[in-house]
Amino acid sequence: MTSKPISSQQITQTCLLAGKIILQNGGETYRVEDTMVRIAAAYGIEDSQSFVTPTGIIFAIDGSSQITRLIRISERSTNLNKVSLVNDISRRISSGKLPVEEAYRQLQEVDTNSFVYPAWLKIIAAAIASGCFLIMFKGGWQDFIPVAITGGTGFWFLIKIHRIVPIRFFAEFITALLIGTISVLLVHYGLGNNLNKMIIGSVMPLVPGLHITAAVRDLMAGHLVSGLSKGAEAFLTAFAIGSGIAAVLSFY
Repeated sequence: MTSKPISSQQITQTCLLAGKIILQNGGETYRVEDTMVRIAAAYGIEDSQSFVTPTGIIFAIDGSSQITRLIRISERSTNLNKVSLVNDISRRISSGKLPVEEAYRQLQEVDTNSFVYPAWLKIIAAAIASGCFLIMFKGGWQDFIPVAITGGTGFWFLIKIHRIVPIRFFAEFITALLIGTISVLLVHYGLGNNLNKMIIGSVMPLVPGLHITAAVRDLMAGHLVSGLSKGAEAFLTAFAIGSGIAAVLSFY
């Protein structure tokens, strides 16, 4: 009589942990709900309900031992490696190859490990991406190195300023100010040619492309609350970047 509630509790904890990891690391709302329901069904719980928003997860198991749990999501980032690892664990659970205790242990390992690239590698990637975006937008090769330096410097500054200013809007606004100022100075001193293309290429690593994609995907799946909230977050980020660049250009 006591094993069933304990088993249901373990299943609920496993489902919530999997959903939390996906939601915190850039996964779509529909993916969170689908993963939780599939894990519960694989462990014999056919009637489970989940409700997911960008700031919280509600999961319930119906039956003789009704369990309803709520998890608050306060921090979100982008780490698709964690999302992929949780999807792999979920597939093994669905195929019956992973008991609930082992699944929960592996999910805890994914949650506690950072799986984050070092800051220097992110900065180099942002610098190279900025130069590539410049070429993609038909900029000149002579601006490749100045744009790479500007984009890498801006991304490095964003990492530093975000530790001091936790509000993303202000951190991205200040970073856009810096990128715009560096681009204007490079063109002024003859180290750059096309100011517009240089600015566009340098700010592209800051553009919230994943948030926009997730917002559209959630809206198409019928998750209006999550889709609109993620879309609003992406809009605020884009507005902060545009406002920072506009403020610099208004002075020059």
